[in-house]
Amino acid sequence: MNHARFLIACRDLLGHDHVLTDATDTSAYLTDQRKRYTGRALAVVRPANAEQVAAIVRLCHAHRVPMVPQGGNTGLAGGATPDGSGHQVVISLRRLDRIREVDAANMTLIAEAGCLLANVQAAAADVQRLFPLSLAAEGSCTIGGNLATNAGGTAVLRYGNARELCLGLEVVTPQGELWDGLRGLRKDNTGYDLRDLFVGAEGTLGLITAATLKLFAQPAARMTALAALDSPAQALALLDLAQRMAGPLLTGFELMSDFCLRLVTQVFPQQRYPFTQSHPQAVLLELSDIESEAHARDLLERLLNAASDDGIVRDAIVANNLAQSNALWHLRESIPLAQSASGLNIKHDIAVPVSQVPAFLDATDPIVQRIAPGARMVTFGHLGDGNLHYNVMAPPGVDPARFLAQYQASVSAAVHDSVHAHRGTISAEHGLGQYKRDASAQYKSAVEMALMRRLKAAFDPDGLMNPGKVLPD
Repeated sequence: MNHARFLIACRDLLGHDHVLTDATDTSAYLTDQRKRYTGRALAVVRPANAEQVAAIVRLCHAHRVPMVPQGGNTGLAGGATPDGSGHQVVISLRRLDRIREVDAANMTLIAEAGCLLANVQAAAADVQRLFPLSLAAEGSCTIGGNLATNAGGTAVLRYGNARELCLGLEVVTPQGELWDGLRGLRKDNTGYDLRDLFVGAEGTLGLITAATLKLFAQPAARMTALAALDSPAQALALLDLAQRMAGPLLTGFELMSDFCLRLVTQVFPQQRYPFTQSHPQAVLLELSDIESEAHARDLLERLLNAASDDGIVRDAIVANNLAQSNALWHLRESIPLAQSASGLNIKHDIAVPVSQVPAFLDATDPIVQRIAPGARMVTFGHLGDGNLHYNVMAPPGVDPARFLAQYQASVSAAVHDSVHAHRGTISAEHGLGQYKRDASAQYKSAVEMALMRRLKAAFDPDGLMNPGKVLPD
């Protein structure tokens, strides 16, 4: 492989300014969001459109240069970070940032892969539509990365994850062919669904350059409440009641332990603890109503009154305006920030069937305590779809880095074993990347792993597209 000749060809194609090789220019692209992985790259290339992406991929294929697609570099599993060889090329898609089309009547929008999620939301709002995917990183993550990792977020309960919000894709294959599958159709039974192969594949089968996304009617009102409860089992009972009373109007249902709320208010004193006394668990729930605010408020109050009468809810705070609603959501969204400020944690992004969440917590918490006595459990997440961020924090006074080094392997193995025993998954919305690549293979059957390897070999027989991610070498 002649690196010099390859880099000259890249510069001829993209211009000198968009083929980065100097360490000062490339450093921002080489470390993952959690600073768990730092790699080296032959170059970081920044194509401006799908045709340039295809041309760059053809060059990489011809020169046998491995490729690492990257969007906003906000992933949490090291899926967009190159290895340490210095032989891989990072293909940054940030310049592919156009909204190509908004079709309000068809309730669709075509966005290029480098569009920020927040900008996609804004483009939908400009035509009085809603794009419901919502993440804490929406101001910096890109729609291509969201689709490549099949991102979840806070509205999966009502609208589904990224896969369910995508109708069509434009993809560059590992050989540099450009597939235009940007169909805005809800029904298309004309063969294999190639779209679903690329969504969630983390750039290992091809490189997403654009997507046709579903839009929805904007709600007339959103009503938010924070409810205090005694246990995850009570939270599950509240979820059942909310689904029976509110049906599809229930768009958010987030579980947080009291320790999570205390941690946020300890790290960020400007955020007040919401209740007058402690309760073991809290649920942040939100209704989205297309009728009116009055209708949404009446429904939410009837729901909370019924839950109180049934002994499910011990206390509740209902937001009276947008500022109060944002403050409640800010509490929830500040939990990861409070964790980061407190030092390294043992993190898990897991999911079990919704009905199994209380049983999983009851079974797993004691196991973790036996392995790491005094560990503090930072448990929160999207109870409505069974996805928990089950994180483990060092005991008070113990150095977080030392705790991580001593217990991460044993704690994570025990947590993953428990997840598997409850018929769950060790990665719900962050993907596998390189972080969970090997662990995932332990819980998949030989048949499933063989099928995945056959797919990879069929699409990318040379193994050049994001190697070392998703599948063990």
